[in-house]
Amino acid sequence: MALDQSSKRLRDTPRARAMGAVLPADRGGDHRRRTNRWTRDRLLVLLGLPGAVALLMFQYVPLLGNVIAFQDYQPYLGVGESEWTGLENFSFLWEADPEFLTALYNTLVLTLIQTVLVFPIPLVLALLLSSLAGERLKRVLQSVLYLPHFLSWVIVVSLFQQMLGNAGMLNTFLVQNGLPIVEIIGVPELFKALLTSQVIWKDAGWGTIIFLAAISRIDQEQYEAAAVDGANSWKRLWHITLPALKGLFILLLILRLGQSLSVGFEQIILQQGPVGIPASEVLDTYVYNNGILGGDWGLSAAVGLVKGIVGVLLVIGANKLAHVFGERGVYEK
Repeated sequence: MALDQSSKRLRDTPRARAMGAVLPADRGGDHRRRTNRWTRDRLLVLLGLPGAVALLMFQYVPLLGNVIAFQDYQPYLGVGESEWTGLENFSFLWEADPEFLTALYNTLVLTLIQTVLVFPIPLVLALLLSSLAGERLKRVLQSVLYLPHFLSWVIVVSLFQQMLGNAGMLNTFLVQNGLPIVEIIGVPELFKALLTSQVIWKDAGWGTIIFLAAISRIDQEQYEAAAVDGANSWKRLWHITLPALKGLFILLLILRLGQSLSVGFEQIILQQGPVGIPASEVLDTYVYNNGILGGDWGLSAAVGLVKGIVGVLLVIGANKLAHVFGERGVYEK
């Protein structure tokens, strides 16, 4: 009894509180809390363990393969016996390789188009859908907009060829009515517009899911109070809906910047033949054509490594810019 009172007095002294003194009783309490926490969360940890192992094995361990960017890598020799070349594989950065510059230019143009034009479209669609009064009509339109997302790029490209090709439905209709045909598929000058339209058709509807969920969480009393004050639908949209979605929009934009240099490998490689390399080569297809087909593994790994580093820097820079404007971004300070 006397020992317990003495320990309590020792813990209550200002010096003990200032120095953060921990007595055996406190350590025992911490141990019990950790034990109780493990007992409580054990099932959740075990359920998440397979996913964590898969993420580690298939996302982080393969990053070690970037070492071949500094080698004259030969598959039959392996990483251990391939010759080290230092920064020789990165010479495309300062030697102005024409093929790399063409791929970089096309990638940047498609990135700009998809960021400025394609990225905001799901927000616009979500606002339009949320403004519909009929729930049945809203569900039907959502189903129609979601469906293309589940189609593979092989099917999407085939559908566009069947619709817009030289012998497709559009030109067949024009010929039957005595009109000149319109060449769209296989025209290099229209290739970027074709890619953009395919991306919009396939994924714009799917992107509305997050925005619709965010809109549904907005307090309806704010709209009612604004309507009572005389605010019309446009003012309610501008002063209530858009401010509520601003943080989510910035978060998704920052995450999009991390993948901004990946503009659709499968979509482009399926259509690269008819339009040619100069109009369709991007960084992803450049890596494929030089690494898988050309056998220059070190150069391809170097391009992929630079692309990944640029993506990380874009995310960090955009997140810091979001902090400057008072937004949370991907992570807080």
